[in-house]
Amino acid sequence: MIAAESLLILASIFLLVPVSVLLTQVLLAFTFRPAQLSPCDQRPRIAVLMPAHNEAAGISEALAAVKHQLHPGDRLLVVADNCSDNTSDVAILSGAEVVERTEVERIGKGYALSRGLHHLASDPPEVVIIVDADCVVESGAIDKLVSLCISSGRPVQALYRMYCHRDAGHSARIAEFGWVVKNYVRPLGFLRLGMPCQLMGTGMAFPWRVLASADLANNNLVEDMKLGIDLAVAGYPATFCPSALVTSTFPSHKNAALIQRTRWEHGHLSLIMQEFPRLIARSIVIRRSEAFGLALDLAVPPLALLGILVTSTFALSATAACFGMTWVPLALSMIALAMLAIAILLAWQGWGRAILTLSDLLSLPVYAIMKIPLYARFWTARQKNWIRTERDLQDRG
Repeated sequence: MIAAESLLILASIFLLVPVSVLLTQVLLAFTFRPAQLSPCDQRPRIAVLMPAHNEAAGISEALAAVKHQLHPGDRLLVVADNCSDNTSDVAILSGAEVVERTEVERIGKGYALSRGLHHLASDPPEVVIIVDADCVVESGAIDKLVSLCISSGRPVQALYRMYCHRDAGHSARIAEFGWVVKNYVRPLGFLRLGMPCQLMGTGMAFPWRVLASADLANNNLVEDMKLGIDLAVAGYPATFCPSALVTSTFPSHKNAALIQRTRWEHGHLSLIMQEFPRLIARSIVIRRSEAFGLALDLAVPPLALLGILVTSTFALSATAACFGMTWVPLALSMIALAMLAIAILLAWQGWGRAILTLSDLLSLPVYAIMKIPLYARFWTARQKNWIRTERDLQDRG
């Protein structure tokens, strides 16, 4: 009985960490006031690097959004990565440089990015901006990213918004709300403290000397987050630029959405297990608050999983208390549950009402329960290899 009580107390204390981080980020986001970015007196040469796999149907829109923001001397490079369609032809007609990569045994976005950097190395720019081929860079975003990148000497992450389709069901709208919390509210809160953010995979600007030294050639499921952690450990934590906007849409096909979500969430959980101890140790060794802050941010799991863990711990603690065990874990888990509920309600009040109705919000527990099989597969059949979400198949069936 003593061992069970100790485990419940430890679990309750452990869960208070990510819940406290989440609530702090949401509260701080409400107090954020945007600073005016000063444009570069003379913008340096940049290169926009766009990895693309079978993106012929939509890449022209992504390229057009970038092209009108480029200056003379800038480069726009597409890496046509293991394509079986005419992505290369469409990109060339849209005015981009194109490099084709055919290595079917080395699958993953990281390999495509590494190939692109190798191509740029013969005439390197001062700043590299990575944009996915299914994203639209909103007007003015390039200048803002470059300005902050040059002034800070660090990687810069744009605000990356993903939208669900107009006729999407409540589960898709909940996923969009979760995306807003993860990619906007939380980094906005930490920006208020001067803390770094995670890299999000697109809308990322890097000083050439910083990115050129990074190891990109891997098939990590969340190569963007891994890159952000590696650069932070090397002394170059990313900063958030909420005024620079990059947009995309969630897959409309259920199978494509499941593949994408599994890749993101299994990758995130793996990264927590692998990198959280390294970041904590690094923050102690170098005595830098940025590494500690990034570790705390990484420790917050997907909202659905966090809700499952907190609710389950509360239920177990309540049951244990009814059988005569200590009430300490019940009190701690009740605090964690209340803090989580407050954080979600405040995030919805501030940034989610245009996405979710109140009834949608109240269905969050059902949505979380539906995701239990995805999290169970992390232990029984974990996705370890990078699987591309096939954009050209998303709207079929």
